[in-house]
Amino acid sequence: MQREESRYPNDWFRIGGKELKRAEYLLDTSDLDGASFNIHQAVEKFLKGYLLSKGWKLRRIHDLEILINEAVKYDPSFEKFRIPCQKINLYYMEERYPFVFASELNEHEVKDSLVAARDIIVKIKTHLVD
Repeated sequence: MQREESRYPNDWFRIGGKELKRAEYLLDTSDLDGASFNIHQAVEKFLKGYLLSKGWKLRRIHDLEILINEAVKYDPSFEKFRIPCQKINLYYMEERYPFVFASELNEHEVKDSLVAARDIIVKIKTHLVD
């Protein structure tokens, strides 16, 4: 039996918060692949929660750029997160699929992505309070 995903934004924010904590923990233990993947997952969950709060129909996608495109329709200021989302988008593939060449992630760029993820999350939380 296939389970149905929640349509409640707060459920997505709750899971996204867990993903963000995992990313922080994994970064502290120098697991860059794990941290970067969880950064992606946190941003994905928060964007989906935000979009659901606007009446968006839930889709099974992982592409942050598509999600940013959708968010921009509701608030054009999300455009400033396009480049960080393009970078974070690559992390999904890094952790999920084997590649011939090893990952070239470095701690500095993963930390920068974590800061960007936090900024996106703050934007979403602030937007919902307004």
